[in-house]
Amino acid sequence: MPRRCQWVPLDDARYLAYHDEEWGVPVHEERRLFEMLTLEGAQAGLSWRTILYKREGYRRAFAGFDATAVARFTPAHVERLLADPSIVRNRLKVTSTVANARAVLDLADEGLTLDALLWGFVDGAPTVNRWRALSDIPAETPASAAMSKGLKARGFRFVGPTVCYAFMQAAGFVNDHVMGCYRHGEVGLG
Repeated sequence: MPRRCQWVPLDDARYLAYHDEEWGVPVHEERRLFEMLTLEGAQAGLSWRTILYKREGYRRAFAGFDATAVARFTPAHVERLLADPSIVRNRLKVTSTVANARAVLDLADEGLTLDALLWGFVDGAPTVNRWRALSDIPAETPASAAMSKGLKARGFRFVGPTVCYAFMQAAGFVNDHVMGCYRHGEVGLG
């Protein structure tokens, strides 16, 4: 069995697949970025496993993360979502997703994409870290703090520096696979 990051439960096939196929791979597709930002915000205070197992529910509940559709959600939509056990039923997290969809559309009105905005915080290229152990990896960085501040200034919510760093790790803005993990070099950043 190949060596993996220490946070991966080896007895959970879905978690293994997430680590092995998705985590840390650079993402540029608009819907996927919106999805990942939403899911990292939803994770705040919870385990990633909880969110990973609710991901399909989120995709159904939030129109496949089509920002245009989500931005049109009404208070009635929000109330229905708060009764949906396939997502985390937290009012602030649900309403932040709708607000964030609207913020994505505001970017488009300015001629910006979510991709260009987010990747601008790392000068368009992933940061390759060379952590030896899980304990070496920070919870936030100056880049995640800048991303958080920039997103909040544009009306995004549930995007604190720690949430932004988790997003950056998941979406490949940084390569935080530890050096002993076989994926460190495979994600194309090492």
